[in-house]
Amino acid sequence: MYTVEETIEVAVPVRTAYNQWTQFKSFPRFMSAVKKVEQVRPNLTRWVIGVGPLRHEFDAEIVEQVPDSLVAWRSLGRRSGHRGEVSFRATASDRTAVLVRMSVEPHTVRDRLTRAPGFTRRVVRAELGHFKEFIEGLGQEGGAWRGVIHDGHVQPLEPEPPRSRVPHWPVG
Repeated sequence: MYTVEETIEVAVPVRTAYNQWTQFKSFPRFMSAVKKVEQVRPNLTRWVIGVGPLRHEFDAEIVEQVPDSLVAWRSLGRRSGHRGEVSFRATASDRTAVLVRMSVEPHTVRDRLTRAPGFTRRVVRAELGHFKEFIEGLGQEGGAWRGVIHDGHVQPLEPEPPRSRVPHWPVG
């Protein structure tokens, strides 16, 4: 087993970075290795990833999720040997450090080739760069999921504060 850790700073507030990260279905729009993500339940996702002609499908359980702070997961199935977390930390009011940490357990010869530490590190670094370009280009999140997950159990959603989009001016 080996661990890969990569960090990138994005020029958006923590809430914006976190909210966009929770929109797993949008990952194929900006991550080249992610081909498809299906949100089966709030704590279960189905992934299709690939580089070149290689494709891999797996389910991932979100085991911990804390709004504006952390998303942690573990892959499910006998051939899917990885777990990871992404954490969000404000570096300024409009800047966020995004840290991805993954632990990988290669099981087969193919896994050893495609999940070698250097290869995985390069893919994670590149995909974080794609996330940075995407979220900074948007300037705001394309959605949000503000629930809490602890030990794989979904807790009630955090209420969204009302947002006024148009100022109300007195008439008269």
